[in-house]
Amino acid sequence: MEKRIYPAIFHKEEIGGYSVTFPDLPGCNTEGNDLAEALYMAQDALGLYLYSLKQDKEPLPQAMRPELLILDKDSFVTLVEWDEAAYLKRTSNKAVKKTLTIPEWMNTIAEEKNINFSQTLQEALLEKLEA
Repeated sequence: MEKRIYPAIFHKEEIGGYSVTFPDLPGCNTEGNDLAEALYMAQDALGLYLYSLKQDKEPLPQAMRPELLILDKDSFVTLVEWDEAAYLKRTSNKAVKKTLTIPEWMNTIAEEKNINFSQTLQEALLEKLEA
């Protein structure tokens, strides 16, 4: 799973709120009614944009250095992080059915102890994935 950081330009709008653009990611724009909402929307837009690139097997663009950006007086730059694992946990929680095979003796003992197979598998996978 990847982690990336991109500079985002926040521009204060005359009518209120902020618009947000990512200079390295053409078409990746968003907005918010206040700074907190604009930052949340920027994280969401960045996640959607980068995950779409990965799904399409496109390379992720390199991020430019924020100090190279030229801004107008109503704008500022902040760095926005994309953590692929965190993004997937937040946006892709749909349950998926899996079939598994275990020895009969193990099944018998597990059922006697009322072990939840789905929960046990999820816990084991989380441990293996170190998520």
